Amino acid sequence: MECQWKPDEQGLQQILQLLRESQSPDTSTQRSVQQKLEQLNQFPDFNNYLIFVLTKLKSEDEPTRSLSGLILKNNVKAHYQNFPNGVSDFIKHECLQNIGDSSPLIRATVGILITTIASKGELQNWPELLPKLCLLLDSEDYNTCEGAFGALQKICEDSAEILDSDVLDRPLNVMIPKFLQFFKHSSPKIRSHAIACVNQFIISRTQALMLHIDPFIENLFALAGDEEPEVRKNVCRALVMLLEVRMDRLLPHMHNITEYMLQRTQDQDENVALEACEFWLTLAEQPVCKDVLCGHLAKLVPVLVNGMKYSEIDIILLKGDVEEDEAIPDSEQDIRPRFHRSRTVAQQHEGGDSIEDEEDNDEDDLDDDDTISDWNLRKCSAAALDVLANVFREDLLLHILPLLKELLFHPEWVIKESGILVLGAIAEGCMQGMIPYLPELIPHLVQCLSDKKALVRSITCWTLSRYAHWVVSQPADAYLKPLMTELLKRILDSNKRVQEAACSAFATLEEEACTELVPYLAYILDTLVFAFSKYQHKNLLILYDAIGTLADSVGLHLNKPEYIQMLMPPLIQKWNQLKDEDKDLFPLLECLSSVATALQSGFLPYCEPVYQRCVNLVQKTLAQAMLHQTQPEVYEAPDKDFMIVALDLLSGLAEGLGGNIEQLVARSNILTLMYQCMQDKMPEVRQSSFALLGDLTKACFQHVKPCIADFMPILGTNLNPELISVCNNATWAIGEISIQMGAEMQPYVSMVLHHLIEIINRPNTPKTLLENTAITIGRLGYVCPQEVAPMLQQFIRPWCTSLRNIRDNEEKDSAFRGICTMITVNPGGVVQDFIFFCDAVASWVNPKDDLRDMFCKILHGFKNQAGEENWRRFSDQFPLPLKERLAAFYGV
Repeated sequence: MECQWKPDEQGLQQILQLLRESQSPDTSTQRSVQQKLEQLNQFPDFNNYLIFVLTKLKSEDEPTRSLSGLILKNNVKAHYQNFPNGVSDFIKHECLQNIGDSSPLIRATVGILITTIASKGELQNWPELLPKLCLLLDSEDYNTCEGAFGALQKICEDSAEILDSDVLDRPLNVMIPKFLQFFKHSSPKIRSHAIACVNQFIISRTQALMLHIDPFIENLFALAGDEEPEVRKNVCRALVMLLEVRMDRLLPHMHNITEYMLQRTQDQDENVALEACEFWLTLAEQPVCKDVLCGHLAKLVPVLVNGMKYSEIDIILLKGDVEEDEAIPDSEQDIRPRFHRSRTVAQQHEGGDSIEDEEDNDEDDLDDDDTISDWNLRKCSAAALDVLANVFREDLLLHILPLLKELLFHPEWVIKESGILVLGAIAEGCMQGMIPYLPELIPHLVQCLSDKKALVRSITCWTLSRYAHWVVSQPADAYLKPLMTELLKRILDSNKRVQEAACSAFATLEEEACTELVPYLAYILDTLVFAFSKYQHKNLLILYDAIGTLADSVGLHLNKPEYIQMLMPPLIQKWNQLKDEDKDLFPLLECLSSVATALQSGFLPYCEPVYQRCVNLVQKTLAQAMLHQTQPEVYEAPDKDFMIVALDLLSGLAEGLGGNIEQLVARSNILTLMYQCMQDKMPEVRQSSFALLGDLTKACFQHVKPCIADFMPILGTNLNPELISVCNNATWAIGEISIQMGAEMQPYVSMVLHHLIEIINRPNTPKTLLENTAITIGRLGYVCPQEVAPMLQQFIRPWCTSLRNIRDNEEKDSAFRGICTMITVNPGGVVQDFIFFCDAVASWVNPKDDLRDMFCKILHGFKNQAGEENWRRFSDQFPLPLKERLAAFYGV
């Protein structure tokens, strides 16, 4: 049957003509070719012609034949289920016949076609495929063997999971031993295919491979010195993955593997070196890292440091010789998408830090050159040094310090630059050991900020930001002031990469220095505002971030008429230039949100247009979402980030303006819009709308109150700790509403209380959520003690332990009043856990007088109830500081 089909000569010529035209550079020709191809798809045997050209028409040139196969591949992707049986059988047959074509291009095209058919769920319906390909591996003909392996490698990459399932009767049990035989093949290309095939099954710990793990590892070792870079690269990749999944099998050979990887990290071929360098990154995460590497550090450190130099290719790609480019507009593809971090309401802690520390702050990772080829040997070496510094701490410094001296003062800029990167990479892990050298190093780095090479200036910004914490802890005149002065100059550098690095470094410095910057505010604002007129698109977005961070760091100190006069006009000018659908609104809205919170009443003159636009953005997005829901084929789904960022800015306004936002809320339909947002399917939308609800409850409850009956059931259904941030903000909003509602909260207690008690008792609940839950339970108990007090025993212990670490503040105050009120109603509920209550009371530094009286009454009441003897036995269990504190403050 296979060879029944013959093409019609005229049809064949027509298709060849099309294939030739489609190679034309002219776009209108391209377009008409696309249309004709779509029309030809109506004919059932069109795809037969395509496979015929690919496999049989040897008279045509290879690019045309390959193109025919690629068009067929696209048809398979789009329409395979509509192919008549005869056609798909003919295609499958032809593919297997021609997998060994003498042309590498045709072989590869046939391989891609086979894989595409296989990935359309056809591995089940094409049972002869895998056995046939495995059989062809044994062919005497090199082309056949290589073609079959190419196809198998693509199938292993695309369909790894199904290959290991019962659906196909576990073909891997045959395939893996088969692949292992080819590790010793005479052709490097085939050795490389064989390893690449097996490598697909390491990370998933596929059973068939685990059974042959020892022969696999032996075969890898045998290939360690292979002359073919592609083989060495695949060997390195295999060892890196085995490190994660089968450390037990590598351990006996670890000394040799480490020596081998040291050589490979210095491989002449950069791709091999990069794969090998990943080994150190992965090893650093393993508990055995210290034992395995301690003897090798003396050799490893210089290798990593050497890998941190820019290669000549890097410098060309980075335009390292172009010093001044500030006037050249950015190309749009250079600008990475930014992700907005929605508001999460959190408590203040004793250290004066908010929960931002708990979220992963990956901002200062090693992205000194993130625009070009994303991952290279330089970055991998730097990242490896960074993690190893965290493992070995001061022990690493012994090996690094002698090298640093030479690098940092080297006359060649490329070497000096790599030394500055080394210094930044070890900052986190080796900080303690570096302290004695910093008084000398920091001034040297500050000098490097004015180096004549832009790439030296930009890396210096990053490295200095990694030591910002130390700089801020020193006398300001000696370190902070010179550093800040130089960084501000770099923000106005004539090189865009330096501007970017300086802006990011300055944002880090702002976070560390906070109010230390207040004396220099005029000077800082001068620079940042001047940068507005100077920056191209990409750096403008980073500048917004630096301004927002400044506002977060100095707070109300920004609220001076002269500062507002400098800062607000350029921000508002940008705000007016941007269209509603421009994504640049995101960073600008975030920036304004920080500024509004900092300026408070100082923001009043600007609040009306900002408020109005945010409400419009929310309304527009909701309307667009409705249209998309009803007619998805006509209307696109909106980008909901616009709505999320707008809700967050409204929160910032409510927080900053307080009661002054009342007339704006009165004149808008924001509560109706919030009611819709609170029910959106996207968690981030709900998260931001609950934050706004809490802020409006505090600022102008008279407008929220009429909606409470509608809002409370929605809040209740969102107390689901699977979505931490949504749950957290809903919990916090309930607490704020309770305080405003007072006794009228009573009908709603039953909707939320059991969820809150469940959350506070869950293991592994994040600290932020625990604290907010405790505060809300306390507040509910304060306004409705009769409803909440009977449950006291179910939550008193986790309640006390989660609130002992937060600072004295209004929220803590109202929560503790609630607990005291409930203990008065139900003293039995606290008896078993009374020591935890004592500890929580002792965590107060300065309670208000009437709250202190409440504590006193409860403590003395218990002491009297228990009697002297029992109380003494009880209080003997107290740690000494607790005992002393309670005696001093409360006389018990």
